Amino acid sequence: MKKRLLKKKRGASAVEFAIILPLLVLLVFGIIELSFALYDKAMITNASREGARVGIVYRLPAVTDAEITGVVNNFLGSRLITFGGSRDPSSNPVSGATVIVTRTGYSPGGELRVRVGYTYSFLVLPHFTPGLGGGINMVAETIMRME
Repeated sequence: MKKRLLKKKRGASAVEFAIILPLLVLLVFGIIELSFALYDKAMITNASREGARVGIVYRLPAVTDAEITGVVNNFLGSRLITFGGSRDPSSNPVSGATVIVTRTGYSPGGELRVRVGYTYSFLVLPHFTPGLGGGINMVAETIMRME
């Protein structure tokens, strides 16, 4: 009697594993995807800080907005995690980020604002969940006073 009962339950663990596997894979790749997105968010925050720091330092002639944008894009060019995802055509082709520099003046005490926008494109998850298209719009902004 006991042998018969064991024969009936022989494939139960394989069936249970087949049911749980898609959820487990989705969970693991979701964690990886979220980690990549958080890393990219930290990098655009650091890039906006780097650009603002370059822009507030006293120098003659003063640092231009184009130079600040170049610093931000150079910082992001090798640090963002992208695997050939779609990019906004209005953004920089190297980093995929849009940089907006505004300032209240060039004299000490003036305010410099560096805003970096980036759309994080999902790397793995859209292949598993078709409704998850587009991406995550990320924005980092740094405000510093001119020295």
